Amino acid sequence: MTTAKRDTYTPETLLSVAVRVFNERGYDGTSMEHLSKAAGISKSSIYHHVAGKEELLRRAVSRALDGLFAILDEPGAGHGRAIERVEYVTRRTVEVLMAELPYVTLLLRVRGNTGTERWALERRREFDQKVAELLKAAVADGDLRADVDIKLATRLLFGMINSLVEWYRPHPGANADREQLADTVVHLAFDGLRTAR
Repeated sequence: MTTAKRDTYTPETLLSVAVRVFNERGYDGTSMEHLSKAAGISKSSIYHHVAGKEELLRRAVSRALDGLFAILDEPGAGHGRAIERVEYVTRRTVEVLMAELPYVTLLLRVRGNTGTERWALERRREFDQKVAELLKAAVADGDLRADVDIKLATRLLFGMINSLVEWYRPHPGANADREQLADTVVHLAFDGLRTAR
């Protein structure tokens, strides 16, 4: 079994193992020795694919961040009323979180102890700011309540979405569950924020 792993290891499968170990042990608590044991390959084989564990971290959080930022380029995020766009972005953020659960979990756990972690935190803040701008635009359009502080609303929105990493566990055939979960998050967040019509 170990031989088969050694014969077929790719940068993608190595990244998957690294993300699992980082999430289990914490990035700071993970050594290259831990990664090589979990992957069933030697440390030198890992170094064949990457410069070190920080490169693995950067690849992992980049995957999560790329998924989030790609949402902002989708037509649903760029066209229509601001309220429709922010609801779309919220729904898609939940979907990306569920689709890339281990990678987003790792992204949400970085603390800024390395250059890569500080970069990831800055990119997360940039994404949050884009969503806050959509919320502000929806308030200006009269679609969201003006009596709720936008910074607080943004934090609460992301607090609800990001908490999914703590309890959501996908299972086979979970597509209907994913859709229902995304719908529920959007309804819970925006039914309370929408102005009465």
